[in-house]
Amino acid sequence: MKQTRADTWTAVAQALGLHVLLFVLMFAGLRWSQHNVAEAAQGDPIEADLVAVSDLSASMQRALQRTPKAQPAPPPTEKTEPLPEPVPDAVPPPPQSKALPPPVPDPAPVEQEKVQRDAPSPEVAKLPREQEQKRRQPDQAELDAKKQAEQEREKQRQLAEIRRLREQAARERSMAEQRAQQLADARNPGTSAAPPPPGNRGTDPSLQAKYAAALQQAILRQWIRPETVALGQKCRISIRQLQGGEVVDVSVSSSCPYDAAGRQSVERAIYKASPLPYAGFETVFNRNLDLNFVAEDR
Repeated sequence: MKQTRADTWTAVAQALGLHVLLFVLMFAGLRWSQHNVAEAAQGDPIEADLVAVSDLSASMQRALQRTPKAQPAPPPTEKTEPLPEPVPDAVPPPPQSKALPPPVPDPAPVEQEKVQRDAPSPEVAKLPREQEQKRRQPDQAELDAKKQAEQEREKQRQLAEIRRLREQAARERSMAEQRAQQLADARNPGTSAAPPPPGNRGTDPSLQAKYAAALQQAILRQWIRPETVALGQKCRISIRQLQGGEVVDVSVSSSCPYDAAGRQSVERAIYKASPLPYAGFETVFNRNLDLNFVAEDR
């Protein structure tokens, strides 16, 4: 007898059904044995008939001989570990609110208007400050006057010092000339009383020359020669003086070859040399004196 495909499927189905039936019976018997142990001990024993394979039909025997195709095992499922629960962030404690000062009550409209009315305006408040600044700052004219007065005092002090030096120099010069005259008289006692030669208006030419030399030396001691004035240059100078040699006025002749700086230096030297030599030259003294000043180094 030829086996068909239908017979094969039938045998397979029967074998599967038999296996399922056996599995169900085993499962039911297991549960029944667990829950009804006591009843099973008291009841009748289960009777089962053993059937040999040879007693089965040929189709059943063939079905049992065939090994069913093993079904592919399902892929193993990877165990996914549960994610760790996130740790909640520590919540900072709420800041303690500081006790706020009580609100300042708004000033009443009437009081505010009174304060604004009584408060000085910016322009009025600015005036006293400006006046105070002006009061503290000295007037420029006052400063100039003080400066001019200070300069005048300094000038007078310098003039007084110059006069003192002149008087001291005149006294020393007069004393030196007197001593020199006394020595000369002591050496030549006969010539001191001799009258001057006639024809010179009662003046001694030698004394006149000595007087001119004394004036030259007195001025040179106070003079600093400028570089623009050459040595040996002569300058005509007119001097007006008082009795005793006090200089009143000095004028330089227009024919003087000195430049402006040289002329001014000579004038200053004559004023510094005042009083000019007088003692011993009374007979040749002249209030209006003309002198030929010669540029020399001291």
